[in-house]
Amino acid sequence: MSPDTITAKTAGTGTERTRARARAARNRGYLVTGSRIAVLLAVIGLWEWLARTAVIDPFNFSMPSKIWDQIRTWVVDGTAQGSLWEQIWYTLYEALLGWVIGVIAGVLLGIALGRVRFAADVLGPYIKVLNALPRIVLAPIFLIWFGLGPASKVASAVVLVFFPVFFNAFQGAREVDRDLVANSRILGAGNRQVTLQVVIPSATSWIFTSLHVSFGFALIGAIVGEYIGATKGLGLLVAASQGTFNAAGVYAAMVILAIVALLAEGLLTFLEKRLFRWKPADADTAR
Repeated sequence: MSPDTITAKTAGTGTERTRARARAARNRGYLVTGSRIAVLLAVIGLWEWLARTAVIDPFNFSMPSKIWDQIRTWVVDGTAQGSLWEQIWYTLYEALLGWVIGVIAGVLLGIALGRVRFAADVLGPYIKVLNALPRIVLAPIFLIWFGLGPASKVASAVVLVFFPVFFNAFQGAREVDRDLVANSRILGAGNRQVTLQVVIPSATSWIFTSLHVSFGFALIGAIVGEYIGATKGLGLLVAASQGTFNAAGVYAAMVILAIVALLAEGLLTFLEKRLFRWKPADADTAR
């Protein structure tokens, strides 16, 4: 057998293996998606059956059909506070603005303290004390300071987002490969160049890890602020539904919030994959 024939057969075998792995990964994806849908339908069906047979109190626990009817009513007829889309946008605007401010502040301060040990030693105890505070209880204080408008909700979102982003950025700055920093210094890089071209790119994966969690915190901050006092927003829908003992309305607002959070998570995951295409696949994926 000639060398060319052997090479062709080897290449063909490698191609077949690649196709088989892609096919197996695709089939597994279908199986996982189908299983997720089956679990969701089973939970919804069981909930509906338990409520209709009065095993659980339908007044307190409601049922999926009533929750769907409530969402449809809000979509078609609007809410007492205005259209449903206006409430969603109001909450999303507060969460997004608080998230952006919290992320920027957390990244800047985290990188700065990660690079300047003296500043970290001085400010570290204060940051730990602030992190230990139950930040949700600050929402009434922000309401007193900033009123019923979006500013108080943005402030609540900022304090919830800041700390997870800060600690990840700080740890990412501290975990930079020292040999890489030393080689940069040898090549003549100054502190500013090391920070911008070595430290920040190395800490980016740490920062993106915190972004997934922090947007959920931003939504929580906005919703809690609206629940305590607001003129618009999904949190106000929850408070109004609770005030009228409308369990379906409370669950409907929670479903809408979950959809918004999932869409935001999907967008962040897409951006992360686009930015980190150079990262090797996980071991499980490779297998």
